[in-house]
Amino acid sequence: MKTVTLSVASRENVTRRALAAFKGKQQGAHISFASVELLWQTLTKKRWELLKAMTAQGAMTIREAARRVGRDVKAVHGDVHALLNAGVLDRTDDGRVVFPYDAVHVDFTLTKSA
Repeated sequence: MKTVTLSVASRENVTRRALAAFKGKQQGAHISFASVELLWQTLTKKRWELLKAMTAQGAMTIREAARRVGRDVKAVHGDVHALLNAGVLDRTDDGRVVFPYDAVHVDFTLTKSA
C-alpha cells in the first residue's frame, strides 16, 4: 500500500528528511505544509472529499472526479488546480489528474501558542 503523509514541518525538518533520503534512508511519501493554517487552507472540506474519491482510483478526468463527488465541474476544476499547485495532485501526460496514493496519514501536533 502506498501511503502519503501530510504534515506540518519546518524548512529544517524538510531539509533533514531530504538529506537522509539522499543518503539512501527511506523516507516514504511526504507532502509538508509550513503551518497547520496553510494545511487547512489548502485542504478544505470539499478538497478532502475530492481526495477521498480519488484515493487509489488511478488517473481520471476532472469531469469524472466531479461526477464521483456529485459536484459542478467548474467548482471541482478550481479545487483540482489548487491541489495541483500545492503538489497534492499530479497531472498525467494525457491531461488527466491523479492522487497516486492508496492511503493518507495526517501528522501534526497541536500545542499551546505563544
